[in-house]
Amino acid sequence: MSSGPDDTGPSRPGPPDTRLPGGFRVALDRRVRRLPGRDGGAALLGGAPPRLVHLSAAAREALGTAQTLTARDRVSTALARTLLDAALAHPTLPTPAPPRATDVTVVVPVKDRPLGRLLAALPADLGGLVVVDDGGADPEFLAHEVHAAGGRVVRHERSRGPAAARNSGLAAATTPLVAFLDSDVVPLDGWLAPLLAHLADPAVGLVAPRIVALPPHRGVIGRYEAVRSSLDLGPDPALIVPRSRVAYVPSAALLVRRAALGRGFDEEMHVAEDVDLVLRLHAEGWRLRYEPSAEVAHEHRADLRAWWIRKAYYGTGAAPLALRHPGSVPPMVLSPWTAAVCVLLLLQRRWAGAGAAVVTAVATERLSRKLSRLQDPRRSAARLIGLGLAGAVAQLASGLLRHFWPLAALAAPFSRRARRAVLVAALAEGVVDWWSHRDRDPAVRPGLLGHLVAHRLDDLAYGAGLWWGAARAATVAPLLPTGPGKPRLRVRTGVPAPPPGDEAVRQG
Repeated sequence: MSSGPDDTGPSRPGPPDTRLPGGFRVALDRRVRRLPGRDGGAALLGGAPPRLVHLSAAAREALGTAQTLTARDRVSTALARTLLDAALAHPTLPTPAPPRATDVTVVVPVKDRPLGRLLAALPADLGGLVVVDDGGADPEFLAHEVHAAGGRVVRHERSRGPAAARNSGLAAATTPLVAFLDSDVVPLDGWLAPLLAHLADPAVGLVAPRIVALPPHRGVIGRYEAVRSSLDLGPDPALIVPRSRVAYVPSAALLVRRAALGRGFDEEMHVAEDVDLVLRLHAEGWRLRYEPSAEVAHEHRADLRAWWIRKAYYGTGAAPLALRHPGSVPPMVLSPWTAAVCVLLLLQRRWAGAGAAVVTAVATERLSRKLSRLQDPRRSAARLIGLGLAGAVAQLASGLLRHFWPLAALAAPFSRRARRAVLVAALAEGVVDWWSHRDRDPAVRPGLLGHLVAHRLDDLAYGAGLWWGAARAATVAPLLPTGPGKPRLRVRTGVPAPPPGDEAVRQG
């Protein structure tokens, strides 16, 4: 595997310092639920992946009934770190003493594309601007454009791809922070400050803004992309964690610490190199954050052919990712009981429905025993099992139409049940997807029929690319579902190192 910039010094185990600065404030994620315990204690349910965190007496006192927590002393600082690392809470902005724009070099990889729109949107007080000309046909024009904006150009005489271009820009940067911006984006007003605020936390190595659609939104595809682009990861902040709601961020716009990047992007990867980088940084212990209040507009493809080919191209990245990071990018994540229920549902037999109900009841009872310290363990378990079942059915419908549609297409001509499963999934999943995404862009409200057709074409394209990439790499790794790991519900203590005399709650 080729590398980017050479590492200097020993291998990077992760952030050298994870202590939050005094005054750092966090707010509980809106999805977190407080569950009372039988002994007067309390637990928090939520995070990524989902977990149950029992709070020690000191942690309960520090948090109280508030939705926010400020790092002021040993207990509150340790609790804030635990909540952040479990994705149970997110930083509130602004944070104390964030880096400044002068600490940032913007790196733009480009090939034969005008940059005036992007350069005009950059702050005037940046620490540097490096544009990497990746074998473009008119280097003189580009150099004139960049020099007029106060930047410098690094040129590749032949095109080496976006990963290599970003690495060349990284090597040329001298500031401690680097912002990567693709040539087809336009940062919106105020985009940089929220990203810099996250880097007040010394454990954060990468933070990404929300990628929104750049107007105008042309045709059915343009309206669909405005609310359903794979680059737009939604309106809620998140900790970036593999196999979670926000498992990756696109390299169209990133702010990173140079100290975290080491050799940079993998230059052998011409697709999904951004996901590979995220997985590597996560494995090394860096915290990675998604901040949707910072917005960067992207010029989405609206031409049907170009859009479909690009979606298929994204699918080809699953195979190299699955080989480099086994189990990190599966098509489905199912526990044994949810997998059993999904199989029973696919059988479409009368007895299968009863069997699914039995499996669900057994799973609920087993989980309730693990939650015995809560006031109402069976009710909590039933709620969790219901959420898990809904998620599994959604994965089943999506997988049938996206990752495994070639198999479904082969079975449909010979099986009435297969045809019925595909039809029900295509309609039900499409309607739910339209409903949940229809308000993502206030300026666009796509119609149900257009969204449904575009969504199905999106799935067909990605699945075709996925199978083509797997065949080319001679591997089935990106097609293999996986389990959530053990335990299903991670249980942690609320304060990693409680003060003497205050016993942390033991693992349940």
